[in-house]
Amino acid sequence: MNSILPELEKRFPFFEKELIEEMQACGITQNFNTGDEILREGQYIKSLPIVLEGNIRIVRRDAEGRELLLYFLNPGEACSMALTCCIGEQQSNISAYADNDSMLIRIPAEQLDQWMIKYPSWKTYIMYSYRKRFDELLDTIDAVAFLEMDDRLTRFFYAHFKATGETIFKGKHQDIANHLNTSREVISRLLKQMETKGLVSLSREVIDYTPITDQFN
Repeated sequence: MNSILPELEKRFPFFEKELIEEMQACGITQNFNTGDEILREGQYIKSLPIVLEGNIRIVRRDAEGRELLLYFLNPGEACSMALTCCIGEQQSNISAYADNDSMLIRIPAEQLDQWMIKYPSWKTYIMYSYRKRFDELLDTIDAVAFLEMDDRLTRFFYAHFKATGETIFKGKHQDIANHLNTSREVISRLLKQMETKGLVSLSREVIDYTPITDQFN
């Protein structure tokens, strides 16, 4: 078995050496291709997934299958909502998909409480993950409640940029509509308006949103 110690040490330089070694010993690494389902709503979660490479998209779906993007997970990050379900032995209330080719390490549930007591760095990491995800959920709620769809679309592109470092979105207008829980027609109309304003460049299943990221720099 190939050692992932170098990858763990790169992502978690603040962890104790012993903790890194335990992660290597008990963790299960998995690779996913773009678009692969990693977690689904209703699934019992028996291990905590932590991103080592790539980006993971966390979403909620309604009864009709419409999707609402909650947040992205980047390398070195864990999903606190999955952690809560894992520790509480509850069914997942979110779904997770690989936004690009990704590698995860899954930590068995029985290790999580032990490490909270045994390793101060792990406790700090988990508390930080909870706070960061909570803040991101508040941002999502604020966006849905208070922002117009054009502002939400701009925020979507910027969130995609922060997660991937890319200024190109590859996909259909329907994909974005799914993420923002709206219709394809609304997204297509807004994208045309943004193109007229010079904010995006549109081609077949490719959207260059470089000017939008420039606004945040």
